[in-house]
Amino acid sequence: MSLNPQYENIGKAFVQQYYAIFDDPPNRANVINFYDATNSFMTFEGQQIQGAPKIIEKVQALSFQKIARVITAVDSQPTFDGGVIVNVLGRLKCDEDPPHSFSQVFLLKPSAGSFFVAHDIFRLNVHNAA
Repeated sequence: MSLNPQYENIGKAFVQQYYAIFDDPPNRANVINFYDATNSFMTFEGQQIQGAPKIIEKVQALSFQKIARVITAVDSQPTFDGGVIVNVLGRLKCDEDPPHSFSQVFLLKPSAGSFFVAHDIFRLNVHNAA
């Protein structure tokens, strides 16, 4: 395969679709459709998870319901196998908690004319201050 020339459009469209589903509580479980049953990995605040069933288990165990998210930047790069790396920077507010900055990185891999999330790394940008 080669570099996908549509990588920026793919990254931006993915981010819009992913967060529209994730941020809608009744629809949130449908994020499972972005992940592969065995070949997807997620790191959520340092916790390593593999496979769509375990990933959706983690997503459904999150205690918040409402999410207000502001995306600051979406940076994408093509990979040499036709995939796309997507880096998201933004702020989110969950339920009544104060807003926090976050970053999330996705590695989208091509599969049957579409993409799946092979790797997903999420981290709140909270720093321990002394």
